[in-house]
Amino acid sequence: MIEKNDQPRTTPEPAVRMPVLTVEFCGELFPVAPGEPFVIGREGQLEIDDNPYLHRRFLQISDNASLWWLGNVGSALTATVADEQGSMQAWLAPGAQLPIVFDKTVVWFTAGPTTYELSILVQEPPFMQVTDPAADAAGAETIGPMTFTPDQRLLILALCESMLRDGARGAGSIPSSADAANRLGWKITKFNRKLDNVCEKLTRAGIRGLHGGPEKLAVNRRARLVEYALAARLVERADLDLLDGLADVT
Repeated sequence: MIEKNDQPRTTPEPAVRMPVLTVEFCGELFPVAPGEPFVIGREGQLEIDDNPYLHRRFLQISDNASLWWLGNVGSALTATVADEQGSMQAWLAPGAQLPIVFDKTVVWFTAGPTTYELSILVQEPPFMQVTDPAADAAGAETIGPMTFTPDQRLLILALCESMLRDGARGAGSIPSSADAANRLGWKITKFNRKLDNVCEKLTRAGIRGLHGGPEKLAVNRRARLVEYALAARLVERADLDLLDGLADVT
């Protein structure tokens, strides 16, 4: 007699092997384990610093649906996210999340007067970029997807100078409009006019966060411009020679 088994046999599904993910900040590496959220902020697995403007829990890395995800679990601050080449940029608002698909993803965010930069490194990422040499050559005479006047380029450099000079990729300060104008040898009225022009040009190109009410036109606008300029590679460290050359002209 053949006995029937009321319970059908099932084959257990193989465990999903997540790519190895590591966060790099100020030259230190922080491995992220699947199944446990990795929190970045004043508290968490990666404690940035004791900046009172920074959320205790700001960014979170977690795994879901066979992918790594970066989420903004804060309530006010935003983050700018880009791939290493600057061909993809995203603005991560509170409550938003996006998949981490590149081998190197760079994140910038600003809390008070300080802008931070960290990198997310993934071994065997689900997406591999293919660079078009012809496209690189064609864009050699422009800054990113659009052109800027020499004065506009100097303005962007002056605001990004601290971050560009920090080779350790950690934190830098955003100068006030007065300090940036003084660095360039401009009057504050000229600086503000040029800043308006740059922000309007980027806003027309679809870049968010650069235009708002009168109360939002100081630190917030400069911080967003710095984050986007770094993410889109509008300026790079080699361009600092233009700022250093100002002393020879004045």
